[in-house]
Amino acid sequence: MPKTLEIITSDALPCRHGFFTRKGGASSGIFAGLNCGAGSTDQADIVAINRARVAEAMGLPAAALTTVHQVHSALALPVTGPFSHRPEADAMVTATPGVLLGILTADCQPVLFHDPGAQVIGAAHAGWRGALDGVLEATLTAMATLGARADRIVAVIGPTISQAAYEVGPEFFDRFLAEDPANARFFANGHGDRLLFDLPGYSLARLRAAGVAHAEWTGHCTYSDAARFYSFRRTTHAGEADYGRLISTIRL
Repeated sequence: MPKTLEIITSDALPCRHGFFTRKGGASSGIFAGLNCGAGSTDQADIVAINRARVAEAMGLPAAALTTVHQVHSALALPVTGPFSHRPEADAMVTATPGVLLGILTADCQPVLFHDPGAQVIGAAHAGWRGALDGVLEATLTAMATLGARADRIVAVIGPTISQAAYEVGPEFFDRFLAEDPANARFFANGHGDRLLFDLPGYSLARLRAAGVAHAEWTGHCTYSDAARFYSFRRTTHAGEADYGRLISTIRL
């Protein structure tokens, strides 16, 4: 494993996993570091090198890394091996050893799941839309089809945008209030009519309401730490043409 990779892990997850930062990759320029986004305008061969480094760090060949075409949906797919083509979905679950589930993010939440009793794992991409539409619960449901139980499942949210950096407008606030007036607790006052949204806090509340055994956030903010994380919002504010994608992985 290249020593320059930086991998954030959680003691709560008893299986092999990693929330990778941007450090240690082969990409350069605005993508400098470990850009694993095939959908970016980075060079495809460089992205492939980065993804191979990730698989190696997880003790598997590059072919084991399984990702989907993420579309901010609430669709969770059961998988038994790499796809011949990437289907549209935002979460995957498996009970198959040697399959490396990978989620790409750049402010949205990567969420890794594990039921150690049933030996079932999951990985979800949960931005505000996916979280609101139920991608976290869909992942738990898909895991249950493989024998998992919510009261045994550990869920860990990786590096994501924090409330202090997530400014939204009143129409965004109204959408969450329409779903549940109690969602007002995940918003703080910003400048003027702007509000600050607590995405990880909202998702932790939904996971706990769904009955998981344990849910936590690693506490890392993608927006505020440019040296370690890619950020769509930071890139937008800087007027840059594109941005890298972080990868988070889990395997049995």
